Amino acid sequence: MPFAFSEKILKKYVISYFYCKYCNFVQTEKPYWLDEAYNNPIADSDTGLIQRNISLSSRLAVLIALNFDLQGSYLDIAGGYGILTRLMRDDGFNYFWQDPYCQNVFALGFEGSKSEHGYDAITAFEVLEHVEDPVGFIQNAMLENNSKTIIFSTECFSAEAPPNSDWWYYSFSTGQHISFFSSRALQEISQKLHLYFYSFNGLHILSKYPLKYPTLSRVFTKRYLSSIFTFFLNRLLNSKTLSDSQLNLHKPASPE
Repeated sequence: MPFAFSEKILKKYVISYFYCKYCNFVQTEKPYWLDEAYNNPIADSDTGLIQRNISLSSRLAVLIALNFDLQGSYLDIAGGYGILTRLMRDDGFNYFWQDPYCQNVFALGFEGSKSEHGYDAITAFEVLEHVEDPVGFIQNAMLENNSKTIIFSTECFSAEAPPNSDWWYYSFSTGQHISFFSSRALQEISQKLHLYFYSFNGLHILSKYPLKYPTLSRVFTKRYLSSIFTFFLNRLLNSKTLSDSQLNLHKPASPE
């Protein structure tokens, strides 16, 4: 990819950014600074973490209810502190957590494991911008977790050129964001992996199968409508909040 611009990250390293005109994709040079950038896996500046997970859980519940099995199993493969997994279980979904880089705080006891039956879908929110090889990441995540669908989020840009350096999503101060996508770039990934691609209301879906109700999904995953939809959906599903508490209370003690 041709050189696009250079910028200082972590307030100390001047690095190069490159741009693919064919698919509207921006990426940094080889990210030698990542060990330093991830001294704290979740950046101190990410003050929107809680609110983002609340909003995501509502839209995700709609998407699953309309297109997947309500009684199926789901896995958040970059689950962070386990906030989203806990919220989805509170809503009644059979949701599990996985994250090799972060401590599970809120979804203890519900760590995902590889299963021959796999997962109806895996999720990876605010992850792809951290990945050096996005195609390989998606392909391996679906294969390793035996899933035909991945649902994820990443902020897309729309211009036919790299966004200006004042674009907040570059996150120069943290140095953790290294890949930046347009919708066109995500479409290219879907074609390379032979997957259906959908994108609406901050959710991106890559799947071996078409969604059952893409138009309804686009409508009801809007911010306010998703809250109304999940209000009625919760009447159909039984929250796992209390049952999960009982499961954890009665777990066998770990051998000393």
